[in-house]
Amino acid sequence: MNEAVSNEIKEQIKSFQNNEITEYHIYTSLARVQKNPENKEVLERIASDELRHYHFWKETSGTEVKPNRWKIIKFYWICRIFGITFGLKLMEKGEEGAEDTYRRILSVVPHAETVLKDEESHENALMDMIQEERLQYVGSVVLGLNDALVELTGTLAGLTFALQNNRLVALAGLVTGIAASFSMAASEYLSTKAESDHQHALTSAIYTGIAYVLTVILLILPYFVVSNLYGSLVTTLLVAVLIIFFFNYYIAIAKGLEFRKRFLEMTAISLGVAGLSFIIGRVLGAVLGVEV
Repeated sequence: MNEAVSNEIKEQIKSFQNNEITEYHIYTSLARVQKNPENKEVLERIASDELRHYHFWKETSGTEVKPNRWKIIKFYWICRIFGITFGLKLMEKGEEGAEDTYRRILSVVPHAETVLKDEESHENALMDMIQEERLQYVGSVVLGLNDALVELTGTLAGLTFALQNNRLVALAGLVTGIAASFSMAASEYLSTKAESDHQHALTSAIYTGIAYVLTVILLILPYFVVSNLYGSLVTTLLVAVLIIFFFNYYIAIAKGLEFRKRFLEMTAISLGVAGLSFIIGRVLGAVLGVEV
């Protein structure tokens, strides 16, 4: 093995060391704040594996490596804010290329195969280990979010041409949106209660209602901050696309679903309804002679 190759392998091993000790601290920090005993146990087990991997690479390189403090802080708070499933899967997704690198150095460090197998089993363990309420009720969130996006983008587009006034459009949109959120939450409660217990139905209704109301607020906000009427509508449509993007990205990571197809489908439906309502509002305003 020539010197250039040796130096390259050594740098890769030091990179592995840094990653393993960093993830050890991430898993350990998350385990300390876990209330679910099963999740806590699995996190501690994975943290122990990461520390063992670090010592393996340390013995191979003969070098001490410090953890990446920024990565520890970043993923700790991502997990706390957006959920441990999303945060850890996002972290693991960023390391998919590392497995290919492991395989390239197996001929140089044969015992690395054990570490590689551990890394592959970690991903499977993470898929199955986490029980999070927010993911259990993701269907309710999808219902509230999607319904608000489709209905309100269309409503705001129609009102924009019919009323021709930012404040009136915002007021009408708020009244419509809040009323619809209560209606949607109530429908979700009754629907879920017919299939489950009272507590599950109530929680589903709350998630649906909150998702609906938050989406309504974000979609109407441009009508309060953008002075131009049609600029408000364009901004609202952009906000709708951003909401669809971030939500589908979150679900794609947390639940391992395809992102592109779901994003394009949801965007096409929301903007299609908005465009149709756009035209209907213009036609009804002209036919009925309504001008404000």
